[in-house]
Amino acid sequence: MSDLTYRLVIRGCRAVMRALGLRIEVRGADLLPEHGPVVLVANHHGYLDFMLVGLVGTARGRYVRFLAKQAVFQVPVVARAMRSMGHVSVDRDHGAASARGALRCLQEGEVVGIFPEATIGRSFTVRERGCWRRGAAYLAMATGAPLVPVAHWGGHRVATIGGRFSLRRGAAVRVWVGEPLVPGNAETAEELTTRLRERIAAMVAELAAAYPQPPRYPATAWWWPAHLGGAAPTEAEMPVGMPASRVGAAQLR
Repeated sequence: MSDLTYRLVIRGCRAVMRALGLRIEVRGADLLPEHGPVVLVANHHGYLDFMLVGLVGTARGRYVRFLAKQAVFQVPVVARAMRSMGHVSVDRDHGAASARGALRCLQEGEVVGIFPEATIGRSFTVRERGCWRRGAAYLAMATGAPLVPVAHWGGHRVATIGGRFSLRRGAAVRVWVGEPLVPGNAETAEELTTRLRERIAAMVAELAAAYPQPPRYPATAWWWPAHLGGAAPTEAEMPVGMPASRVGAAQLR
């Protein structure tokens, strides 16, 4: 794969961030190994998430090969760029091909980026355990790659699902990287996924609670979580989550 396209896209993303005046702080990027296979796992809150999580990789001189939904690869120009950057198409009904693609990236020593919630959450917290797919855990267990948790908060204010967006300049965005997790002896994919989810959930909760730009009127702020008095829906008010991943050990062979 060629990284020329990736470098050009990074320049474009940085231009967008500058134009929006985003106040981005990345903390803990040094926890991402500089070499070797890594599974980078993050929460999913908005359309800028790929940019934000990608910053962790570029801070360490690495490119993240994301698993992205198949629909993105059906747009001609975008599809060519996505493939050129080494991203992996995910067919939610047939996960074997995407599992093999992600496995191949890891075997080549790449960083693979995964959003286990599979879709953008509207509560702006970490979705419940039943909404988390286990593919990241399977990949780590199959390759020995560490799972590096990433939590980010604030990017959803700019653009997220449901037509929610704001072009107001100067939004604060925080991206935190946690200590890598490695599968324990006899630990199942379900147990590892639960442990990973709990780690990211705690990081996201901390970021939200300490957010430097809380809304003046929380009760009317669509982007502010319900547990902090905001107008975002709770997880209980959300539709039933997507089923667990069909990516299993057999599909990684």
